[in-house]
Amino acid sequence: MDPSEVEALISAALPGARVSVQSPDGSHFEALVISEQFDGQRTLARHRIVYAALGERVGREIHALSLRTQTPAEAGQ
Repeated sequence: MDPSEVEALISAALPGARVSVQSPDGSHFEALVISEQFDGQRTLARHRIVYAALGERVGREIHALSLRTQTPAEAGQ
């Protein structure tokens, strides 16, 4: 799976988010997601939002996903 596909899926679920995804091999991914929607949410809740956006692809096309989730304030924006 291409990192741009993962970015598009996350961006569709979190309109206005800044999403950056990298992958060395097309199955292990590292994502940074900055979204206003994360305001007031704990890390687990933030990750659940992102995993929900990716659905059944996690564990299939997406073998592993390392997530960093931040609000714009936490990101210094």
